Amino acid sequence: MARSLNGKVAVVTGATRGIGRGVARELGGAGAVVYVTGRTSEAAGASGDLTVEAAAREVTRLGGTGIAIACDHGDDAAVARAFAQVADNHGHIDILVNNVFKIPEPPVFGGKFWEHPIQIWDDMVGIGCRAHYVASVHAAPLMIDKPGGLIANISSRAGGGYVFSTAYGVGKCAVDRMAADMAYELTEHDVAVVSLWPSAVTTEFITDAVARGDYKIDYARAQSPEFTGRAITALYHADDRMAKSGQVLTCANLGVEYGFTDTDGRQPRDER
Repeated sequence: MARSLNGKVAVVTGATRGIGRGVARELGGAGAVVYVTGRTSEAAGASGDLTVEAAAREVTRLGGTGIAIACDHGDDAAVARAFAQVADNHGHIDILVNNVFKIPEPPVFGGKFWEHPIQIWDDMVGIGCRAHYVASVHAAPLMIDKPGGLIANISSRAGGGYVFSTAYGVGKCAVDRMAADMAYELTEHDVAVVSLWPSAVTTEFITDAVARGDYKIDYARAQSPEFTGRAITALYHADDRMAKSGQVLTCANLGVEYGFTDTDGRQPRDER
Protein backbone atom coordinates (compact mmCIF):
# COMPACT_ATOMS: atom_id res chain seq x y z
CA MET A 1 0.00 0.00 0.00
CA ALA A 2 1.52 3.33 -1.06
CA ARG A 3 1.90 5.99 1.59
CA SER A 4 -0.60 8.80 1.38
CA LEU A 5 -0.05 11.87 -0.78
CA ASN A 6 -3.20 13.58 0.44
CA GLY A 7 -2.80 17.33 0.17
CA LYS A 8 0.28 17.07 -2.05
CA VAL A 9 0.42 18.77 -5.44
CA ALA A 10 2.12 17.02 -8.35
CA VAL A 11 2.75 17.91 -11.97
CA VAL A 12 3.36 15.07 -14.44
CA THR A 13 4.41 16.22 -17.90
CA GLY A 14 3.49 14.12 -20.90
CA ALA A 15 0.89 12.15 -18.98
CA THR A 16 -1.56 11.18 -21.70
CA ARG A 17 0.03 7.75 -22.13
CA GLY A 18 2.94 5.51 -21.24
CA ILE A 19 5.03 6.00 -18.12
CA GLY A 20 3.58 9.46 -17.51
CA ARG A 21 0.05 8.09 -17.44
CA GLY A 22 1.11 5.29 -15.09
CA VAL A 23 2.84 7.74 -12.74
CA ALA A 24 -0.21 10.00 -12.71
CA ARG A 25 -2.43 7.04 -11.82
CA GLU A 26 -0.18 6.04 -8.92
CA LEU A 27 0.09 9.54 -7.50
CA GLY A 28 -3.65 9.97 -7.85
CA GLY A 29 -4.29 6.64 -6.17
CA ALA A 30 -2.26 7.90 -3.22
CA GLY A 31 -4.54 10.94 -2.98
CA ALA A 32 -2.50 13.69 -4.66
CA VAL A 33 -3.70 16.59 -6.71
CA VAL A 34 -2.17 15.73 -10.09
CA TYR A 35 -1.82 18.17 -12.95
CA VAL A 36 -1.41 16.17 -16.15
CA THR A 37 -0.03 17.83 -19.26
CA GLY A 38 0.08 16.78 -22.87
CA ARG A 39 -0.69 17.87 -26.41
CA THR A 40 -3.60 15.51 -27.04
CA SER A 41 -6.72 17.24 -25.79
CA GLU A 42 -10.45 16.92 -26.18
CA ALA A 43 -10.58 20.70 -26.28
CA ALA A 44 -8.60 20.53 -29.53
CA GLY A 45 -10.92 17.92 -30.99
CA ALA A 46 -9.13 14.72 -29.93
CA SER A 47 -11.19 11.76 -28.77
CA GLY A 48 -10.53 8.42 -27.13
CA ASP A 49 -8.73 7.46 -23.95
CA LEU A 50 -5.32 9.02 -24.66
CA THR A 51 -6.10 12.66 -23.88
CA VAL A 52 -5.14 14.88 -20.97
CA GLU A 53 -8.79 15.09 -19.97
CA ALA A 54 -9.14 11.30 -19.90
CA ALA A 55 -5.93 11.02 -17.84
CA ALA A 56 -7.21 13.60 -15.36
CA ARG A 57 -10.53 11.79 -15.00
CA GLU A 58 -8.66 8.57 -14.32
CA VAL A 59 -6.64 10.24 -11.56
CA THR A 60 -9.85 11.45 -9.95
CA ARG A 61 -11.51 8.05 -10.28
CA LEU A 62 -8.59 6.47 -8.42
CA GLY A 63 -8.95 8.81 -5.45
CA GLY A 64 -6.89 11.87 -6.32
CA THR A 65 -7.79 15.14 -7.98
CA GLY A 66 -6.89 15.16 -11.64
CA ILE A 67 -6.48 18.47 -13.45
CA ALA A 68 -5.86 18.50 -17.19
CA ILE A 69 -3.67 21.10 -18.86
CA ALA A 70 -3.35 20.93 -22.62
CA CYS A 71 0.25 21.93 -23.27
CA ASP A 72 2.76 21.57 -26.07
CA HIS A 73 6.11 21.35 -24.26
CA GLY A 74 7.84 22.60 -27.37
CA ASP A 75 6.13 25.96 -26.82
CA ASP A 76 7.81 27.86 -23.97
CA ALA A 77 4.91 30.29 -23.62
CA ALA A 78 2.44 27.41 -23.26
CA VAL A 79 4.61 25.86 -20.55
CA ALA A 80 4.78 29.17 -18.69
CA ARG A 81 0.97 29.41 -18.81
CA ALA A 82 0.62 25.86 -17.51
CA PHE A 83 2.74 26.52 -14.44
CA ALA A 84 1.06 29.89 -13.91
CA GLN A 85 -2.20 27.95 -13.64
CA VAL A 86 -0.70 25.70 -10.98
CA ALA A 87 0.60 28.74 -9.11
CA ASP A 88 -2.77 30.47 -9.25
CA ASN A 89 -4.67 27.39 -8.10
CA HIS A 90 -2.36 25.97 -5.45
CA GLY A 91 0.64 28.24 -4.98
CA HIS A 92 3.16 25.44 -4.70
CA ILE A 93 4.32 22.11 -6.13
CA ASP A 94 5.47 19.14 -4.07
CA ILE A 95 6.40 16.74 -6.88
CA LEU A 96 7.43 17.45 -10.45
CA VAL A 97 7.75 14.49 -12.80
CA ASN A 98 9.60 15.41 -15.98
CA ASN A 99 8.39 12.72 -18.32
CA VAL A 100 7.35 14.41 -21.56
CA PHE A 101 8.95 12.90 -24.66
CA LYS A 102 8.39 13.06 -28.40
CA ILE A 103 8.62 9.80 -30.34
CA PRO A 104 9.94 10.46 -33.86
CA GLU A 105 7.68 9.66 -36.76
CA PRO A 106 8.49 7.13 -38.03
CA PRO A 107 9.94 5.63 -34.81
CA VAL A 108 13.66 4.84 -34.78
CA PHE A 109 14.74 1.32 -33.89
CA GLY A 110 18.42 0.95 -34.72
CA GLY A 111 20.20 2.18 -37.82
CA LYS A 112 23.07 4.66 -37.96
CA PHE A 113 22.94 8.28 -36.92
CA TRP A 114 23.84 9.55 -40.39
CA GLU A 115 20.90 7.59 -41.80
CA HIS A 116 18.36 9.22 -39.48
CA PRO A 117 16.52 12.47 -40.14
CA ILE A 118 18.21 15.29 -38.23
CA GLN A 119 14.77 16.08 -36.81
CA ILE A 120 15.08 13.16 -34.39
CA TRP A 121 17.67 15.21 -32.49
CA ASP A 122 15.07 17.93 -31.92
CA ASP A 123 12.49 15.34 -30.89
CA MET A 124 14.68 13.47 -28.43
CA VAL A 125 16.96 16.20 -27.13
CA GLY A 126 14.65 19.16 -27.68
CA ILE A 127 11.49 17.69 -26.17
CA GLY A 128 13.04 14.75 -24.36
CA CYS A 129 15.60 16.91 -22.55
CA ARG A 130 15.12 20.64 -23.05
CA ALA A 131 11.47 20.43 -22.06
CA HIS A 132 12.52 18.94 -18.70
CA TYR A 133 14.75 21.96 -18.12
CA VAL A 134 12.02 24.44 -19.02
CA ALA A 135 9.44 22.75 -16.78
CA SER A 136 11.92 22.70 -13.91
CA VAL A 137 12.67 26.42 -14.37
CA HIS A 138 8.98 27.17 -13.82
CA ALA A 139 8.45 24.61 -11.07
CA ALA A 140 11.45 25.47 -8.88
CA PRO A 141 10.08 28.82 -7.62
CA LEU A 142 6.94 26.95 -6.54
CA MET A 143 9.01 24.40 -4.61
CA ILE A 144 11.88 26.21 -2.90
CA ASP A 145 9.79 27.86 -0.18
CA LYS A 146 8.20 24.56 0.86
CA PRO A 147 10.85 22.05 1.99
CA GLY A 148 10.54 18.39 1.13
CA GLY A 149 9.96 18.58 -2.61
CA LEU A 150 11.02 16.13 -5.30
CA ILE A 151 11.82 16.53 -8.99
CA ALA A 152 12.03 13.21 -10.84
CA ASN A 153 13.42 13.10 -14.37
CA ILE A 154 12.28 10.02 -16.26
CA SER A 155 15.39 8.77 -18.00
CA SER A 156 16.57 5.41 -19.32
CA ARG A 157 19.50 3.01 -19.25
CA ALA A 158 20.40 4.72 -22.54
CA GLY A 159 22.10 7.26 -20.27
CA GLY A 160 24.76 4.62 -19.63
CA GLY A 161 24.80 2.53 -22.79
CA TYR A 162 23.48 2.26 -26.32
CA VAL A 163 19.70 2.02 -26.79
CA PHE A 164 17.76 2.84 -29.99
CA SER A 165 19.95 5.63 -31.41
CA THR A 166 22.70 8.18 -30.80
CA ALA A 167 20.22 11.03 -30.35
CA TYR A 168 18.20 9.03 -27.82
CA GLY A 169 21.29 8.22 -25.77
CA VAL A 170 22.57 11.80 -25.77
CA GLY A 171 19.17 13.06 -24.64
CA LYS A 172 18.96 10.62 -21.74
CA CYS A 173 22.56 11.18 -20.67
CA ALA A 174 21.84 14.92 -20.56
CA VAL A 175 18.71 14.32 -18.47
CA ASP A 176 20.85 12.43 -15.95
CA ARG A 177 23.43 15.22 -15.78
CA MET A 178 20.66 17.79 -15.44
CA ALA A 179 19.39 16.03 -12.34
CA ALA A 180 22.86 16.07 -10.77
CA ASP A 181 23.44 19.77 -11.35
CA MET A 182 19.92 20.86 -10.40
CA ALA A 183 20.27 18.82 -7.21
CA TYR A 184 23.44 20.75 -6.35
CA GLU A 185 21.66 24.06 -6.78
CA LEU A 186 18.53 23.00 -4.87
CA THR A 187 20.20 21.33 -1.89
CA GLU A 188 19.87 24.36 0.39
CA HIS A 189 16.13 24.41 -0.30
CA ASP A 190 15.59 20.76 0.70
CA VAL A 191 14.34 19.87 -2.78
CA ALA A 192 15.66 16.57 -4.12
CA VAL A 193 16.27 15.94 -7.81
CA VAL A 194 16.83 12.45 -9.20
CA SER A 195 16.99 10.73 -12.55
CA LEU A 196 15.02 7.49 -12.70
CA TRP A 197 15.75 4.53 -14.94
CA PRO A 198 12.79 2.21 -15.45
CA SER A 199 13.60 -1.06 -17.19
CA ALA A 200 11.62 -2.31 -20.20
CA VAL A 201 8.13 -0.91 -19.64
CA THR A 202 4.88 -2.13 -21.16
CA THR A 203 3.81 1.22 -22.59
CA GLU A 204 1.44 1.46 -25.54
CA PHE A 205 4.35 2.40 -27.80
CA ILE A 206 6.43 -0.62 -26.82
CA THR A 207 3.61 -3.15 -26.97
CA ASP A 208 2.61 -1.83 -30.41
CA ALA A 209 6.24 -2.09 -31.58
CA VAL A 210 6.44 -5.67 -30.32
CA ALA A 211 3.21 -6.54 -32.14
CA ARG A 212 4.67 -5.14 -35.37
CA GLY A 213 7.90 -7.09 -34.89
CA ASP A 214 10.01 -3.93 -34.56
CA TYR A 215 11.08 -4.61 -30.98
CA LYS A 216 11.41 -7.47 -28.53
CA ILE A 217 10.57 -7.50 -24.85
CA ASP A 218 10.53 -10.15 -22.14
CA TYR A 219 7.09 -9.59 -20.66
CA ALA A 220 7.92 -11.80 -17.70
CA ARG A 221 10.58 -9.29 -16.64
CA ALA A 222 9.03 -6.05 -17.88
CA GLN A 223 7.69 -3.32 -15.62
CA SER A 224 4.28 -1.69 -15.73
CA PRO A 225 4.03 2.10 -16.21
CA GLU A 226 2.67 2.29 -12.66
CA PHE A 227 5.87 0.84 -11.18
CA THR A 228 7.74 4.09 -11.83
CA GLY A 229 4.97 5.96 -10.00
CA ARG A 230 5.46 3.67 -7.02
CA ALA A 231 9.17 4.47 -7.05
CA ILE A 232 8.44 8.20 -7.01
CA THR A 233 5.93 7.90 -4.16
CA ALA A 234 8.34 5.82 -2.07
CA LEU A 235 11.23 8.18 -2.73
CA TYR A 236 9.17 11.24 -1.85
CA HIS A 237 8.49 9.77 1.59
CA ALA A 238 11.95 8.28 2.14
CA ASP A 239 14.01 9.43 5.10
CA ASP A 240 17.10 9.40 2.85
CA ARG A 241 15.47 11.40 0.05
CA MET A 242 18.07 14.15 0.14
CA ALA A 243 20.94 11.68 0.40
CA LYS A 244 19.83 10.29 -2.97
CA SER A 245 19.45 13.71 -4.57
CA GLY A 246 21.54 14.10 -7.70
CA GLN A 247 21.77 10.38 -8.34
CA VAL A 248 20.68 8.13 -11.18
CA LEU A 249 18.43 5.49 -9.58
CA THR A 250 16.80 2.42 -11.06
CA CYS A 251 13.16 1.84 -10.24
CA ALA A 252 13.90 -1.84 -9.66
CA ASN A 253 16.53 -1.15 -7.01
CA LEU A 254 14.23 1.32 -5.28
CA GLY A 255 11.55 -1.38 -5.20
CA VAL A 256 13.89 -3.74 -3.42
CA GLU A 257 15.15 -1.06 -1.04
CA TYR A 258 11.76 0.40 -0.11
CA GLY A 259 9.75 -2.81 -0.38
CA PHE A 260 7.20 -2.01 -3.08
CA THR A 261 6.23 -4.34 -5.91
CA ASP A 262 4.75 -4.02 -9.36
CA THR A 263 1.01 -4.14 -9.98
CA ASP A 264 1.12 -7.93 -10.41
CA GLY A 265 3.00 -8.47 -7.14
CA ARG A 266 6.37 -9.18 -8.79
CA GLN A 267 9.61 -7.65 -7.51
CA PRO A 268 11.40 -6.51 -10.69
CA ARG A 269 15.19 -6.79 -10.63
CA ASP A 270 17.73 -4.31 -11.88
CA GLU A 271 18.81 -5.09 -15.42
CA ARG A 272 21.34 -2.30 -15.80
